[in-house]
Amino acid sequence: MASRMVGGAALGSALFISGAALAEDALKLTELSPNGADACFGRVYDAAHLKAHSHQKVARIFFYYGHDPVSRPNEEPSTLGDAAYNGFLTTTVRGAKKPEWAAGWCNKEDPGDKASGIHCGMECDRTLASLKVDDKGRLILSDLQPDVYLDAGAEEGLGKAKYNEQALGSEDDNFRLDPMPAATCKAEFARIDPIDPALGAPLRERLKPDQPFCYGRDYDAEHLKSHPDQVTQSIRVFRGPIELASFAASGDAANWPDGADIAVSVTTRQKGAKVTQTYSCQGEADQWRCSASSKMSDFACDISQKEIFLKRGASATVMLANPNSALAIVDLCSKAAGGKTKSDDKIYRLNPMPQSACTP
Repeated sequence: MASRMVGGAALGSALFISGAALAEDALKLTELSPNGADACFGRVYDAAHLKAHSHQKVARIFFYYGHDPVSRPNEEPSTLGDAAYNGFLTTTVRGAKKPEWAAGWCNKEDPGDKASGIHCGMECDRTLASLKVDDKGRLILSDLQPDVYLDAGAEEGLGKAKYNEQALGSEDDNFRLDPMPAATCKAEFARIDPIDPALGAPLRERLKPDQPFCYGRDYDAEHLKSHPDQVTQSIRVFRGPIELASFAASGDAANWPDGADIAVSVTTRQKGAKVTQTYSCQGEADQWRCSASSKMSDFACDISQKEIFLKRGASATVMLANPNSALAIVDLCSKAAGGKTKSDDKIYRLNPMPQSACTP
């Protein structure tokens, strides 16, 4: 499947400058928002309409003009959202469980002409949609491209059959959307990536850039007996004085957790010796992606491709994923460490511990 374009993704510097400039006019399209507030338009098609329009895939469509309704508190630094986009589109096709979405920036096609239409552009000089409001306040959305959610050039890469399967239908254009409360659009966009209340606050809020933390687990004999392929006897994930000082010297709190160092100490039941490895992390959707670093490392080779992933778990726990032998349960420089982890040392549920439990 071709990779989908993600609205609100990091932009190139030129695009960001353009988006930031456009943000100054974010809510000045009075046709869409007469009072300057966020504006919502949408439509949900009933079974009779869809039966009569067999080539229309879209069953639900909403357009939101204003501040980012998609981004939620997650692990990525939330620095570009409002600066880059002011138009947000989400559609749900027949049979889909949740929507897809795209974002762009909307402006008058001719700023000097009050009667001019509105054009919403996307990155790579693509069109998100053309907009106008009729005399009843309904939004007419046109020029919606079939590949709006696909990468540029997807038709060539996918082939005609796959492209037609993933693209929108031939009747998915010229939508007439009714004005709705802003909360209605926000609720619709929330369907894209629902929040699980059991997980609590994201790690980037729970773990502060200037505060230490310690998570870990010690496995007892009963657990190890029932998991004979598990090498790890004890594990700690922490930020202590060294990691805090490193971030204070070169980190950017506004982009937390990007650039955050964490240390992972592991004791294996075969060797019984504790090995510590440092990782440098960045926020990525709902997780921290952490690459092995030479800092505080017991290994001298290039191990930057060795990665672990941190996610928030239920009841204040932290989940650590080690899919590619990225923990120091083996020599990270050895060829044997280059394959997939073939043991029970793949996923750890770690509990909060006092800082003293992570003291080297």
